Amino acid sequence: MKLTGAQILMKVLQEEGVDTLFGYPGGAVIDIYDELAKTDIRHILVRHEQGGVHAADGYARASGKVGVCLVTSGPGATNTVTGIASAYMDSIPVVVITGQVPTQLIGNDAFQEVDIVGITRPCTKHNYLVKNIDDLARILREAFFLARSGRPGPVLVDIPKDIARAMASYKLPKSVKMASYNPTYNPNMRQLQKVVKLVQEAKRPVIFAGGGVILSKAAPELTAFARKTQIPVTTSLMGLGAFPGSDPLWLGMIGMHGTYRANMSTGVCDLLIAIGVRFDDRVTGKTEAFAAQSKIVHIDIDPTSIRKNIPVTVPVVGDCKISLGHLNQLIDALDLSDLSDRRREWLETIDGWKSTKPLAYQQGEAIKPQFVIEKLYELTRDRETIITTEVGQNQMWAAQYYHFEKPGHFITSGGLGVMGFGLPAAIGAQMACPDSLVVDVAGDGSIQMNIQEMATAVQYGLPVKVVILNNRYLGMVRQWQELFYECRYACTAMEHAPDFVKLAEAYGAVGLRAEKPEEVEAVLREGLFSPRTVIMDFKVQQTECVYPMVPAGAPITEMLLV
Repeated sequence: MKLTGAQILMKVLQEEGVDTLFGYPGGAVIDIYDELAKTDIRHILVRHEQGGVHAADGYARASGKVGVCLVTSGPGATNTVTGIASAYMDSIPVVVITGQVPTQLIGNDAFQEVDIVGITRPCTKHNYLVKNIDDLARILREAFFLARSGRPGPVLVDIPKDIARAMASYKLPKSVKMASYNPTYNPNMRQLQKVVKLVQEAKRPVIFAGGGVILSKAAPELTAFARKTQIPVTTSLMGLGAFPGSDPLWLGMIGMHGTYRANMSTGVCDLLIAIGVRFDDRVTGKTEAFAAQSKIVHIDIDPTSIRKNIPVTVPVVGDCKISLGHLNQLIDALDLSDLSDRRREWLETIDGWKSTKPLAYQQGEAIKPQFVIEKLYELTRDRETIITTEVGQNQMWAAQYYHFEKPGHFITSGGLGVMGFGLPAAIGAQMACPDSLVVDVAGDGSIQMNIQEMATAVQYGLPVKVVILNNRYLGMVRQWQELFYECRYACTAMEHAPDFVKLAEAYGAVGLRAEKPEEVEAVLREGLFSPRTVIMDFKVQQTECVYPMVPAGAPITEMLLV
């Protein structure tokens, strides 16, 4: 059977189970869009290609599937780069399909020509320029395989216009075999035996989990391991939800804005079991002082992550879910009847830190942003709720004051830190989980980065909620200027902003506002229970800072507290 390149693309998307893709048409992909319209694949017309990749990213995180984005050549392709880089930093499985000028024009500076393969080489797991129609089906199959396997990540496929129109026999490989790519899923059991021995000997152990636990669907195994061994758990920003936030062993988030007990525990522990993490600088602070007294176990499927930033005592290369499964079996074979007695002093010390140095703020006459997040949590804790965030103070307050019980319910741009991520990611998450409540926690600066996607949400009837913590500043930069630049607020005051209520109404959404603390709950109730897209504008105290805070380059045990 002979098909055009565009038809082959549609066939492979259907074979891969793609039912939704996010995109923006253009001349180089007009043949692809013509075929797309003949299928039952849902196409979400975003208003900017960056929003399209973030939406595919949010869809992937919420659904556990590969997210797909389709854009045209030139500016359509370059507009995806920020979204691709964010997905790469956070190891999110996304396939981005870009149109390209006809092959005979490549290198001629043709209209809307750009070398997107060269541009994205450093920020994709792999990328392809399709030069032969006979390779198209195989390349697309490999793209999906690479995106979802091993350490997941974004893959880009650049399809010239003449390839989309060319004819070829449709032969889709049943499986993918790549000689240079063979991820290690099963860990070395002798290394796991060493981990068990360290667990038995440790007096002050801590588990540090990251996004790799969520990506490998290892949250149940992590929870079982922590409870069997009575080891307290902290996570990175990307790991929130990997361990229940209500569990007595939960320490809270670690790092620059981590809890006092999480950072202090890591500072004095004698065994740190790191699982699915990459020891980001926002977590470690001064690396020489990070868990300096501790033996460190690092479990990760990506061998290049191990010993990249932090020396490790026992490296374990393997899938987090499989590795933790084996560890639980090894632990079950031990006599741990005296474990509670052995852990008592350590857990009492941590409880002391928790009670004397909790996360704290004082609600006065102005609305505190922490108060908004706490109320948001109270009103949604019994509903299936997904929180997305922008980046900055809003992201940190959401991480600190919203308590996540399950994986996949906190979606944020962790590694690249993209302002403008939250709203399109919320659209993707809402498409993946239509019955869930999806809330984007935003700042008044970051929401304006991709505010145009309000039109997308309204067009498709997506009841996404946007909670703006409006302090009329680029808040996190202003906080650094206050603390480390002698209050010289260079260019961080948002002296003019749109009326977000009227802006919501202009897009066809609901706009609400709270200016006093006593108005917060009523606005949240009205907005959260509306069946429509809603912006809720909370005028919060302008100079509120995120605490605790570890100054850049300092040990994480040296925190600035309220």
